[in-house]
Amino acid sequence: MDRRGFLASSAYSAAAAALPLHQVIEMAGRARAVRAGATAGMADVQAVRDMIHMFSEMDERHGGQHGRTALAQYLRDDVTRLARGRHATDEVRAQMLSAASRGVHLAGWKAYDAGQQGLAQRYYLQSYALAVESGVRGHDGFVLRTMAMQGMKLHRPEHVQGLAETGLNRAKGHVDAQTEALFRVVHAHALAKGSRAREALAEASRARALIDGPGSQGDEPEFWALSWGPPPASVHSRTAKVHEALGDHQAAAEAYALAAHSRPATTYTRVVALDLVAQADMQLKQGSIEAACTTWHSAMDHMNGVTSARTVRAVRAMRRDLARFRRRNLRVAVDLDNRARDFLTAK
Repeated sequence: MDRRGFLASSAYSAAAAALPLHQVIEMAGRARAVRAGATAGMADVQAVRDMIHMFSEMDERHGGQHGRTALAQYLRDDVTRLARGRHATDEVRAQMLSAASRGVHLAGWKAYDAGQQGLAQRYYLQSYALAVESGVRGHDGFVLRTMAMQGMKLHRPEHVQGLAETGLNRAKGHVDAQTEALFRVVHAHALAKGSRAREALAEASRARALIDGPGSQGDEPEFWALSWGPPPASVHSRTAKVHEALGDHQAAAEAYALAAHSRPATTYTRVVALDLVAQADMQLKQGSIEAACTTWHSAMDHMNGVTSARTVRAVRAMRRDLARFRRRNLRVAVDLDNRARDFLTAK
């Protein structure tokens, strides 16, 4: 955490995504050797979860830069002490390390939202090490899932399929139906990126069946599986990316719209805005500039008060897409572009 400023300019590394299991096991061994201090119980675990949940909600509502320094200090000062200390039982120790992994994962997500991909990757690797050390089934796979998502976003496919598939294999049979759906839909996206359309659609269908099926009723997903809010919304959003990767813009637009309307907008402000931006992009690709502008306006309604490099990039990309319509003096495009220009000036 103290080296964050120095590491902020570090580059994303494809080699670092190549399932560095040997090094992680060594790190876990060193962690076992330094346990000392006060005895922690499940109440302490819950306190860490509650605090990280608060930071996570702040992140979704206001963007990744809000509370970032406070999160780093909390992890360094409080969570480190609790993770290294004595624990009342082995289960307490496992859940404490798992909670610590979730906190570091959030720090990585904040770096990702700031556009610092190399730093985000370093945090994810540390989160993965803590998840492995915890021994909580499926949690290490969830971090691999996140690393696969990052690789797809950055168009670095070298290890995406391996990360997504390994993450799924570590989770299935050990997690609830909703959590398994999260793994399967990212695996589907990786398959789509690899031009394996039939397999991708089949896997996305399995993910939706898990969300909608009777096995999901009464499910309580693991704490670490709720990083992006309600699992059904995450499944819809990632399913949209599957359709987008396969060139089905209409199906993608419908799935993005479903994702946006499946989250409480006041809590998940940023991700709702980004899902709506993606929906508008798909509408534009279908040739419907009026519908796209209406959806873009709705997305910008959610961006007020959000400090996020991703929302700024989305608005800049929107202005580039609007340029040809603005030159034709199309009123809906001119009005939206003026709003976008004011937004970027304020940012």
